[in-house]
Amino acid sequence: MASAFRLSLKPKVSDNMTHLMVDFSQERQMLQTLKFLPVPKAPEIDPVECLVADNSVTVAWRMPEEDNKIDHFIMEYRKTNFDGLPRVKDERCWEVIDNIKGTEYTLSGLKFDSKYMNFRVRACNKAVAGDYSDPVTLETRALNFSLDNSSSHLNLKVEDSCVEWDPTGGKGQESKIKGKENKGRSGTPSPKRTSVGSRPPAVRGSRDRFTGESYTVLGDTAIENGQHYWEVKAQKDCKSYSVGVAYKTLGKFDQLGKTNTSWCVHVNSWLQNTFAAKHNNKVKALDVPVPEKIGVFCDFDGGQLSFYDAHSKQLLYSFKTKFTQPVVPGFMVWCGGLSLSTGMQVPSAVRTLQKSENGMTGSTSSLNNVTQ
Repeated sequence: MASAFRLSLKPKVSDNMTHLMVDFSQERQMLQTLKFLPVPKAPEIDPVECLVADNSVTVAWRMPEEDNKIDHFIMEYRKTNFDGLPRVKDERCWEVIDNIKGTEYTLSGLKFDSKYMNFRVRACNKAVAGDYSDPVTLETRALNFSLDNSSSHLNLKVEDSCVEWDPTGGKGQESKIKGKENKGRSGTPSPKRTSVGSRPPAVRGSRDRFTGESYTVLGDTAIENGQHYWEVKAQKDCKSYSVGVAYKTLGKFDQLGKTNTSWCVHVNSWLQNTFAAKHNNKVKALDVPVPEKIGVFCDFDGGQLSFYDAHSKQLLYSFKTKFTQPVVPGFMVWCGGLSLSTGMQVPSAVRTLQKSENGMTGSTSSLNNVTQ
């Protein structure tokens, strides 16, 4: 029966297609009613309106001409150590911030581990994104350092931004060394002992490990000029710690604040609670609560070292001196640990307080009349 119901579906048309017509009138009408959005022009970033402060960067821009069809903006940024226009070589990838509704944006909570940041912006409407603005480079310079494990006391366990007390560290290392030295001794010194003995004696202040009761670790970056800021937080079980700066010539037996080459604040919660500023073996008791986190401000050129409550920015103590050598951040820990935050800019509140600090009693001159 199938063959009886076969139908021929082959179309029959004339050679000149006179019998084939297609009506596009409806589609033409629809296309004529469409309104196409133009591609947005490139925004213009205004460096004068941009602000770098308090570990944040605010970028502001404007359109070259008014465009009420703009739906949002896209901002891209990347860190760099080069001033001026972005470099192709050795550049980091762009980070993207999408769907920005206004003509400015603030990046906060940054760690400024590079000297500069590049920014660019593009405008978007409902249909398409426009060209990028000319890139702008903003300076984001800040002190970024780590802890120097190579010179720290053997009883300290040190990472880049953290140091913890390790009561077995020194003894464990010393026992291993002594065991190796005594193993197989037969009246003549071992080659290892001979090689150690043949070394020239260490100069006081050289970067051999701190030892004795100097449970100290220094930062790996020296401060030679400018204003710098970092923060330190102690673990809850930390019994004793010091935070400050020292000359690089600090001896390996010296404790922070007990020499004329170091300045610090010291916190002690062992047996009794004390909070004091120390320099040149002089102590000044501080009648303020110990903050959860201490902010350290060092103005090398101005000869000032100040300590703040990192949260409230309340001034805890300020040393006034004249630094004659580069200084490095210094830390002492006994029982417990410290964590470090670097790559931070000097807070605006701290900058504002600098003028009012002049004439305050918290200075090294007040320590000269107080004995430990």
